[in-house]
Amino acid sequence: MDSEKGLPLHRNLDRVPRNVRPVQKAGKTFVLLASLLTLLYCYAEFASLSYGHHHQTITVPLHAQETLVKCRALNTRPGASTNERSQSDRFQPGTNPIVIRNASIWTGLDNGLDVLQADLFLDKGLIKSVGEIDLTILAKDRTKEITVIDAHGAWLTPGIVDVHSHIAVDAAPALSGASDANSMKGLTLPWLRSVDGLNTHDDSYAHSIAGGVTTSLILPGSADAIGGQAFTIKLRSTQERSSSSLLVEPPFGLNGSDVDLEVPPRWRHMKHACARSYSGTRMDTVWSYREAYNRARQVKNSQDEYCSKALAGDWTGLGSFPENFQWEALVDVLRGKVKVHTHCYEAVDFDAFVRLSNEFQFPVAAFHHAHEAYLVSDVLKKAYEHPPAVAMFAAFSRYKREAYRHSEFAPRLLHDDGIKVIMKSDHPAIQSRYLLHEAQQAHYYGLPENVALASVISTAAEVLGLDHRLGYIKEDVVLWDSHPLALGATPLQVIIDGIPQISSPHASIKPASLQSSPTTPDFEKEAADAIKYEGLPPLEPSRTVTDLVIFYNVSSVWTREAGTVQAAFGVQEGEPKGVVVVDNGRIVCANVLEAACASYMLSGSAQVDLQGGSLAPALVAAGSAIGLQDIAGEPSTTDGTVYDAMKSIPSVVGGDSSIIKAIDGLQYGSRDALIAHHSGVTTAITAPTSDGLLGGLSAHFSLGSAHRLQQGAVINDVASVHVKIRHVGEPSVSTQIAALRRLLLEPQGGERGEWLKQVTKGEIPLVVDVKSADIIATLLVLKRDVEAASGTPIKMTLFRAAEAHLLAKEIAEANVGVIVTPPRSFPYTWEGRRILLGPPVTEETVVSVLTSHNVTVGIGPQGVEEEEPMAGWAVRNLKWDAAWVSIGSHGEISKAQALAMASTNIETLLGVQVNPIDGDIVATSGGDLLSFEGKVVAIVSPRRGLVDIL
Repeated sequence: MDSEKGLPLHRNLDRVPRNVRPVQKAGKTFVLLASLLTLLYCYAEFASLSYGHHHQTITVPLHAQETLVKCRALNTRPGASTNERSQSDRFQPGTNPIVIRNASIWTGLDNGLDVLQADLFLDKGLIKSVGEIDLTILAKDRTKEITVIDAHGAWLTPGIVDVHSHIAVDAAPALSGASDANSMKGLTLPWLRSVDGLNTHDDSYAHSIAGGVTTSLILPGSADAIGGQAFTIKLRSTQERSSSSLLVEPPFGLNGSDVDLEVPPRWRHMKHACARSYSGTRMDTVWSYREAYNRARQVKNSQDEYCSKALAGDWTGLGSFPENFQWEALVDVLRGKVKVHTHCYEAVDFDAFVRLSNEFQFPVAAFHHAHEAYLVSDVLKKAYEHPPAVAMFAAFSRYKREAYRHSEFAPRLLHDDGIKVIMKSDHPAIQSRYLLHEAQQAHYYGLPENVALASVISTAAEVLGLDHRLGYIKEDVVLWDSHPLALGATPLQVIIDGIPQISSPHASIKPASLQSSPTTPDFEKEAADAIKYEGLPPLEPSRTVTDLVIFYNVSSVWTREAGTVQAAFGVQEGEPKGVVVVDNGRIVCANVLEAACASYMLSGSAQVDLQGGSLAPALVAAGSAIGLQDIAGEPSTTDGTVYDAMKSIPSVVGGDSSIIKAIDGLQYGSRDALIAHHSGVTTAITAPTSDGLLGGLSAHFSLGSAHRLQQGAVINDVASVHVKIRHVGEPSVSTQIAALRRLLLEPQGGERGEWLKQVTKGEIPLVVDVKSADIIATLLVLKRDVEAASGTPIKMTLFRAAEAHLLAKEIAEANVGVIVTPPRSFPYTWEGRRILLGPPVTEETVVSVLTSHNVTVGIGPQGVEEEEPMAGWAVRNLKWDAAWVSIGSHGEISKAQALAMASTNIETLLGVQVNPIDGDIVATSGGDLLSFEGKVVAIVSPRRGLVDIL
């Protein structure tokens, strides 16, 4: 019974498995023995003990009892307190109790399979009861009003836990002095602490809470072999407004104050990294580990030897307890009191660190990033004490060599091999607001539903040693508008420490179709191939057909119509499915009635059962360096960066009259390109990579082609002229605008001048990479001035455009289009900080605002925005980015419009002409392209006159 409210706790929600149990009883017994020994020793100060003919006097120091307690506690492992809490340690007085009625509660219990249809009662920051709650009984003898939330059956889970974040130490917006992620003072720095660099003004807090994230482990960066100590925080701001008040169960000795050694210690966390950027070679890194741990082992051995004598009563010549303030944290690692978190990528790294763990006998909590871990699970099982968990991304990969062999099937494969899987953000690399989307993707590629949810909730809490209070229905909860694994799942409310975090939620319960876990495709063969080919399976089509292909069991068909996307037909659940016939790469019949296409049903035709799937226009990638790189972080695999037009350009290139064409640097057959092609993104429009004003001329090309000379490999040699206006310090924004004005109003001779003249004649778009609303306003004025001078409307497209919603009306009036990248905004920099967070914080997004003003909108991939060349990996997810736009628009943006934003609108905005009958078509089985049910099984290519069956 809950003594305060007299209500039964309807379910035992404390059945959380624990690896470590408190040792309180043993500690109390020891203290009694220690006290007796001390009395004997004190008596010996005044007495002489004779042994034969020898006479010995033992002097017991005054600190003997304190020392003995310290010695006995040296190897006590951390454990949760057994004392029941009546209120949260972070409870804010004045907070009303909360009852959430009629929720579908995922408790985290029974391996993530336990779901209750019940009410939930929170009071004083803790969940006090789950079951059928009688408000009349609950309200008796209470002075505070009870807040009642009717969930109407919506899903409720514990708060999302991020085990790898740099929130607050790599703060947004990025400013000089706002990053405390890395120190360059040495290779091994275990004495540094992330808590000492927590920025309380990071815009990420609210952003991440809007995604249901309640708790994050804040790690130092990865520049050092040992970067320092990590600390777990809750993202809710406190009345104290301090960094320390954010901490969750910090070590008792955080500030060097006296510690009650009779109480089990709390977990500490330490960041390691198998890094090479600062520490040199792998040999340097591993030696730095071994040297540091050898120092720590020497301190530990001295302490053990000291305590062995002290516990035996041999105080002669012992002196003070041996300690080393710099290395005490690593000593605690060796004593099993610290969770070791290790940033590692490749098989060689895991092998080395596992050997290190056995050499110095300390357990590893988790390997992070761990792109090749799925290939060496047996190595992980050899680690000291227990196999480490693996904290990883779903698809973020190939951004450097170490991440090249990542597989989207890695989470599923590791789980199958008995390794605990955690999905993490590495915020701001992946914004932690979308950490749940990492779990959703892992589920799509085969990680079981219960394990996928646990990977960001209960398993994550367990690995942090906080599963006695987090990861289960204990204190923090999130109420969702749909099943948490449904695409676009958004919080209706986030409650941290009993306090609702979203004051006026702009979200509502979604349709029944999104209230259950998606039925994901079968990837058995692909997962097996990931192992067979060590992460690099063949990506060529299994079959190419140039004659008739019949797709049957088709639920829907979307087609290109006059620059837009329209639904050709669709059937409802339970109705007979349609048929689509393709001949020589072109649709010749599409009907809900198979009989209507009977004349094409020839024997020998290839037949593909779409199992209720769909056909839709293929998507078009814009805004990444795909096609100009294989591995973003390896210069030898990329096209490189063009010369800055604001600086001197060699005459051999053309000097001031030069302009660079992306077509000349295209690289075909990269894994990012082929994986994107397999995901329904069959073409890309890519501009040269530039850090300056003038980027050059983009090209439109096929992502599935083997080389430039192959039929259909190049669609348009030149698409658009690309420029960039940014706050970079030098040259000033005004200088950049002045230069652009002169380029447009006074085009010089040579190739550059000819292309800029085409811009002023309205024959080719000018694409401007810009964030700030102020710069956008200036560009609209510049467009008006150029048009007044030339007498001809020019085509201008804004790219990125984080703050474009502030000028939606003016952008529409100027007939300017916008490609929003990323489509889900984040305040990376000061010039792009005025964003719309979107539901549940704001009703609208930048995309929805622009669309409501009839602006032609395209979207690029949700990649790593400030590291633009890395976004190539994200192109594969463009289909889900488009789906998210539709799902989050409250019905204002249809699926057809979302498809257009990622296909025909991109072509229009970037100036390429594609005959509707020549555009690629994607066939999916099990569901449509913009869903977690659909799997791309074929690419129909009219340009090449064939169908690639994947």
